Amino acid sequence: MFAARLTDALGVPTLERARFLTALTAHLREVLGEGGTELTLTVQPSGSHETVLVRAVGRSLAPGPRRTPPWRLTVAGPGPSTRDLPQPGQDDIPPAEAVLTADEEFAPILRRLDETERQLRLHREELHQTNQGVLALHAELDAAAQTQRDLLEAERTARGEAEKARRLLTFLGDASAVVTASLDQEDILRCLPGLLIPEYASKVDVWLFDEPAGTNGAHSAAAVAAARLDRPQHAGPHPGALPGVDDLPPSALSPDRPLLCIPLTVRHTSGVLTLTAPGDRFHADTSVMLVELARRTAIALDNARRYEQHRDTAETLQRAQLTDLPTTEGLRLAARYLPATRGLNIGGDWYDAFPQPDGGLLTVVGDVTGHGLRAAVIMGQLRTALRAYAIEDDSPARILTRLHRMLRHQQPNLYATAVIARFRPGEPHVVWAAAGHPPAVVRTPDGSVRVLDTRPGVMLGVPLDFEYEDHTAELPPGSTLVLYTDGLVERRADGIDPGIELLGQTLAALGESELENLDGCAESLLKPLLHDHERDDDVCLLLCRTAPPEGEETEPTGRA
Repeated sequence: MFAARLTDALGVPTLERARFLTALTAHLREVLGEGGTELTLTVQPSGSHETVLVRAVGRSLAPGPRRTPPWRLTVAGPGPSTRDLPQPGQDDIPPAEAVLTADEEFAPILRRLDETERQLRLHREELHQTNQGVLALHAELDAAAQTQRDLLEAERTARGEAEKARRLLTFLGDASAVVTASLDQEDILRCLPGLLIPEYASKVDVWLFDEPAGTNGAHSAAAVAAARLDRPQHAGPHPGALPGVDDLPPSALSPDRPLLCIPLTVRHTSGVLTLTAPGDRFHADTSVMLVELARRTAIALDNARRYEQHRDTAETLQRAQLTDLPTTEGLRLAARYLPATRGLNIGGDWYDAFPQPDGGLLTVVGDVTGHGLRAAVIMGQLRTALRAYAIEDDSPARILTRLHRMLRHQQPNLYATAVIARFRPGEPHVVWAAAGHPPAVVRTPDGSVRVLDTRPGVMLGVPLDFEYEDHTAELPPGSTLVLYTDGLVERRADGIDPGIELLGQTLAALGESELENLDGCAESLLKPLLHDHERDDDVCLLLCRTAPPEGEETEPTGRA
């Protein structure tokens, strides 16, 4: 067949050659029954001058409208145009035989082509499946990346919430330490705005039920509801949805900024804490912290209220037992009692002065260890027992010995100190005994000052058998004897000796006119020693001044 020889001579690739000849054979087979065909084969160079083109143009010779329309086929080959090409007519065979010959010649090629196309389909299917796997892998990787991003965001959120919770707990602990550090209601109420404004509230109001009516003006509807229902209430333009807090329905009376009203409840509700939001709302975690802080504030206020009641009772009891100083010929007295200003400020300090059957006078200053109502009660018992023992015996030492035995028997875990001085008309001396008490100080008329520092006996109540001794000190007319408790001279940082020395210096610096006015003298001694500072202990001071020589004026006795 001429077309096969021509394409072979031009070096057309086998696959392209087979396709060209197969298509040509198909057209020839199609027109075999139409009476023949006219076929024209042409060879011409391509536009690139590196290949040649073979064109086959066929036209059916059958008459009538049903004949096959003209057709054209083209195939490219690399063969050079100068090569000897086969010519038409050489070894031509009839068309039918040519078609059969072409079918037999190209059947193996077509089978190879089919096999190649099948392999291509398989490869395409494998490639498609591979692509689908890659796409699925990409989708899984994208999902994993999104999951990781979600986890990171959740971790950041959790970290933020944990940090916020830590900050709230730290603030709650610090604020609780501040509000519970004081036993004074006013101090507690004053510190609340400084703690909460501006971070947690823009305004802080406390309504205490035991305050006089009208002290804080009108109260909000939310505060009244909190007091009536004994539950935290939220009022604002919109519901707060806060945990453990009731929402009041919005109304024309709702405040512009949200209010959080928390009842101050311990055993009973004593007031309401009202907080105005620092912004447009209260956060849920913050509201939980504020409710807990209000609870702790209520406990602190209740402790302060109970402490004040306890203190007032003890102070009333103690002052009721302080003696109205007697008037005695040849001796003037003045006394001062000052409760502590810090801590549990009622102690067991006391002074006493009372006459004896023989006309003498006993003066006493004592101090029971501890503070509060119990110390005041024990002080009263010791004072009463001392007066009873003094009726039977006028020896300061023997009186202290009996007190020591009584305290050891009745209050084995409680101790006390005391000093007793006995004055008798016409005697220019004083008899005294001390039980673990700070030493008395004496100023004589010539202005000299001395400390009666004979070693005192043990404290009253110490678990030892002990007999106290009487001591005698010269006390010329116009002398001043100073008895006091350790609260006057003892300081934690310095001890007691510097205070006793300062007391002696202050007493020596007083003029005679100041000594004659014993009340003024007492104030002059207290001022430099106390400096108007807060005191951890209460103070007793008893001044005893013997009558000056005849002709000098005396002043009445006094106490405070």
